[in-house]
Amino acid sequence: MKAKRQGVMAGVALLVLVACSDSAGEVRQVSLPVLINQAEQLDGSRVATRGTVRHFEDPLHYWIEDEDLNRVEVFPHEQIAPHLGETVRVVGDFEYSRRRGRRLTLESIEPVDER
Repeated sequence: MKAKRQGVMAGVALLVLVACSDSAGEVRQVSLPVLINQAEQLDGSRVATRGTVRHFEDPLHYWIEDEDLNRVEVFPHEQIAPHLGETVRVVGDFEYSRRRGRRLTLESIEPVDER
């Protein structure tokens, strides 16, 4: 009986570990065209992508874009602004809504050496 109870407890512990593993924490490497074309499917995902930082003054907003003008807005502005004009790799939480568009909230940003 004791062995059976230990087996059940081990099974419960394993289920708890699996349930607590943060699959949402996985970073999905995606290109900007994929973010554009699969925005609804990637909504809520943690992603890594790259592009050149651009901005517009009124209303102030920042985004990254590629050579085909695929764009994703990036927040917070204070973190992305110093990289204006640079090609960067960003990691963050991607959101999509028809009303607000495509946005990425930064977790990290690093310049990309394009030599």
